[in-house]
Amino acid sequence: MTIPSLVRAELARLTATPLARLAFIALMCVPLLYGGAYLWANRDPYAKLDQIPAAIVDQDAGATLDGERVDYGKDVAKEAVDGHDFDWTETNAADARSGVRDGTYDFVVTIPHDFSTSLASAQSDHPERAELVMTTADTNSYLASTIAEQAGKTMRTAVAERVGKEAATTLLVGLADVRDSLGDAVDGAGELASGATKAANGADRLEDGTAELASGAGTLASSTAALPSQTAQLDSGAQQVATGAASLATGLRSAQQQTAALPDQTRQLADGAAQVAAGNAELAARVDEANTTVQAIQPLDADAVLQDITANLPEGVTLTPEQQQALTATVTSAVDRANSAGADAKQQLGATTQQIDTLSAGARQVSDGAAALADAAPQLASGIATAADGASTLSTGAAQVAAGTKRLAAAAPQLSSGASQLATGATSADDGAKSLASGVHALESGSSELASQLNKGRTKIPASTASSRNAQASVISDPVKVGDDNIAAASNYGAGLAPFFISLAAWIGMYALFLILKPISKRAITAVRRPLRVVFGGWLTPALLGVVQMAALFLIVRYALDLDVVHAGGTVGVMVLASAAFAAIIMTLNVLLGSVGQFLGLVLMLIQLVTAGGTFPWQTLPGPLAALHFALPMTYSVDAIRQTMYGGSLGTAWSDAGVLLCWLLGALLVSYLVTARQTRTRTLRDLRPSLIG
Repeated sequence: MTIPSLVRAELARLTATPLARLAFIALMCVPLLYGGAYLWANRDPYAKLDQIPAAIVDQDAGATLDGERVDYGKDVAKEAVDGHDFDWTETNAADARSGVRDGTYDFVVTIPHDFSTSLASAQSDHPERAELVMTTADTNSYLASTIAEQAGKTMRTAVAERVGKEAATTLLVGLADVRDSLGDAVDGAGELASGATKAANGADRLEDGTAELASGAGTLASSTAALPSQTAQLDSGAQQVATGAASLATGLRSAQQQTAALPDQTRQLADGAAQVAAGNAELAARVDEANTTVQAIQPLDADAVLQDITANLPEGVTLTPEQQQALTATVTSAVDRANSAGADAKQQLGATTQQIDTLSAGARQVSDGAAALADAAPQLASGIATAADGASTLSTGAAQVAAGTKRLAAAAPQLSSGASQLATGATSADDGAKSLASGVHALESGSSELASQLNKGRTKIPASTASSRNAQASVISDPVKVGDDNIAAASNYGAGLAPFFISLAAWIGMYALFLILKPISKRAITAVRRPLRVVFGGWLTPALLGVVQMAALFLIVRYALDLDVVHAGGTVGVMVLASAAFAAIIMTLNVLLGSVGQFLGLVLMLIQLVTAGGTFPWQTLPGPLAALHFALPMTYSVDAIRQTMYGGSLGTAWSDAGVLLCWLLGALLVSYLVTARQTRTRTLRDLRPSLIG
């Protein structure tokens, strides 16, 4: 079997019955319906924005600007309605808000009551921003809300341009008035320069006088600088002397009062001490006598006592040996105790005798001292009285001196401060006079320079007319114009989406065809046993059908939808190449995995739907999806169709076509390897494939 015969056999199978032909035609139309319907619906939605219902609520109360009544809110509402950018309805706040909620309006623009007041404040000392309130509801349409935001920005730009033009006009008129006033200022500056010359001569004479004053005041201040500290020391010493003298007088007067009775008291003390001394002497004599008597007493003899007791026993009484022994022991013990007590008494009496003798001698000394004190006390009392009188006189004089030094110390800082202030003031006056002279000279030269510069400034402000100021204000309020230099432009919104939807239609077309196409002929594998011929025969059938689909889709895009195509041949070529590559990929998935591969073809389409960058730039994708952007084939078909359709870089288009060709050949190679294996061996899955492949 040849490759053409394999293609004819597959086509004959697809058209064998009326139902088969109907299914075949329906699946062939799937990409046309998909691509055509989507592009038709999105061909140029911005051209029909005037059909979007929107409400505008003007609550502006107006304002007064330069004595004239202005109502910016009314002007904005009128410009919006007259512009017909949207299907505007002027209404009140309650109707507008309920209309947004129930879908009557897609969005509402509210102009607040202070809109004009805020705009007019731009020329006052307290400028405030004006506000346009945009009310939207994404339940109506998210894109409608986005469009509303753009509409709000457009209205804001228009208002800003108008207010800016008015402000610029006011500024330019003010500059013109300034130019006229500068002529008068030049004349005034000349008169100021003449007066400054006269003032400079007087300032020079004043400077000489203040210099002499500052020199004399400086000498006086240096001479009196140490006076406060010196008088303070003098006052401190005088105060100490006065305090000490007062304390001395008080102490001596107290001593005089306390010693007035001292002579009599000392005489009484001397008499008493003499009596005490005489009594102590008599006591000492008697104690000495008693001590002599006691010391002469001899200790008892136990044997003599026993003999006396025995001798004095009653007649006829005889002691037994035991009694004699007991008596001896008792007497001996009693005698020993008596002798011991007598010895202790002698010792204590001797010590007492010595103490009394010492006391007697001390009392005599006290008596002699008291007698001497009694003789000297009258002289001491007289001296203390004399000293007290002198101390009182000294205290009075010291207090008078301290009062004088206190007044002197209080006045000295004022004198020194006054002298210092005089010197400082004189120096300041001298500095001021110098500064005045310098300033007046500077004023003299500056006023001349001022007159010159004012004249130059006047000449730098260009003369203007009302028409030229109006033109300048227009440029100032809208200084920048954005030019459109699109080197590869899509004709409209539908043309912008066309590359993406064409690529999706090509994949969907191939996916739908493989629902009824056999990837490869099992009979051909068994009969021919040439895997390359079988693979090409299996791929060529969907590839040829894809050519028909892409050609029909191109005709719809170019002529039915009237989308501009710069390189028609290149665009058709890329579309056919993309369809053929997608056919090879889906066939390989079916050959390799059976119905699982067919399902993976659907999954792969969904992945490419979000990674191909057909709507938003691929850089906005999440990281994992962005990584797949350059790994999948639809990315390159979308980019290649953009390049050929919009007139972009043909080099880039060729590069994208090369990637698609690599995908095509790689897929066919995998199919060939799997088919080659099947020509040699068969698995149970090959002979009886399951529902899931």
